[in-house]
Amino acid sequence: MKSDSTGVLAGVRVLELGGIGPVLFAGMLLADHGADVIRIDRVEEHGQVPPHPVLYRRRRSITLDLKDPDATSDVFDIVEKVDAVIEGFRPGVAERLGVGPDLCVTRNPRIVYGRMTGWGQYGPLAQAAGHDINYLSIAGALGAMGQRDSHPPTPLNLIADMGGGGMMLAFGVVSGILKARQTGRGDIIDAAMTEGTALQMATIYGWLGTGKWLDERESNLLDGAAPYYRTYRTADGYFMAVGAIEPQFYQALLVGLGLTNDPLLQNQDDRTSWRAMSDRLAETFAMKTRVEWITIFEALDACVSPVLSVTEAGAHPQSKARGSFLTVENFMHPTPAPRFERSPAQHPIPAPTIGYHTAEVLSEFRISNESRQRVSSPRTP
Repeated sequence: MKSDSTGVLAGVRVLELGGIGPVLFAGMLLADHGADVIRIDRVEEHGQVPPHPVLYRRRRSITLDLKDPDATSDVFDIVEKVDAVIEGFRPGVAERLGVGPDLCVTRNPRIVYGRMTGWGQYGPLAQAAGHDINYLSIAGALGAMGQRDSHPPTPLNLIADMGGGGMMLAFGVVSGILKARQTGRGDIIDAAMTEGTALQMATIYGWLGTGKWLDERESNLLDGAAPYYRTYRTADGYFMAVGAIEPQFYQALLVGLGLTNDPLLQNQDDRTSWRAMSDRLAETFAMKTRVEWITIFEALDACVSPVLSVTEAGAHPQSKARGSFLTVENFMHPTPAPRFERSPAQHPIPAPTIGYHTAEVLSEFRISNESRQRVSSPRTP
């Protein structure tokens, strides 16, 4: 069934040409807020359970063989009636498949064509393989993380893939659609995860330029050097996160730790003492369990919080109060964000089996019966 959403993007139609995690994430964001996102998956996957049950949520799936010229014609029949196309192929692949941006614009001048890659559409690395950790390393983000005498950390794929990639692509699509509705002309988006990552480093690059950031790891306010902005191990092997940057929060931190009269900790920003101060705080945190520290700091406004596991996050009182997570068919879903009070997003809809909506979508776009015969009958989601 076609989306009946009333979210802020209700009425927007997006065609998603398969793709990797960041494109999936962008499609999910758009669909969460009401866009009717139609995803084209590979014919050989028809009827299979989606490999990413959360990322595939709330959009329709059809299967077409993009190497088949007849299927390419079907794609253009859809392109004529949608607002945007998003894809995550390497540069040139969409053109070789015959569904590149120039041809799409010819069929629909208002189309916004979003291209997601790691390195961008041109440059010496444009055709090179890569993953989140590689994009972070080239953008300067990975080199700014971790302890100075250890390896840079292996972070989750949040910064480049999802933040610098998926979110930037979704932002670009919405911006392009606004332009197209004002001018009648769409645009082509070159979304590179390296550049999206670098953009998220704007604060750091600003501090670097004004001399407030040293270009070495564990030497700055936000990279673990400051004793009041890092994590500490508890007596039972868990961790507490401390973000007591402002003086009033730092004082509350000392109150909770029982260290208000410790002479070592009186000058919060004495960088020459940061290592010794961190050691003192580490010794103190190691004296009590995580639950004990939670109880102490619940009564203080000190920017101190427990480090939760993925499973624990959904059970936290703040998450439960806001309904930040929902369980749908045994999968834990983060709920759509941000929230719009007047046009709320709908709850997550489980991802259907791949290709489940093929006949429905082809009929909706008045595509011929011959196209429908090229795919098998879908299974129930």
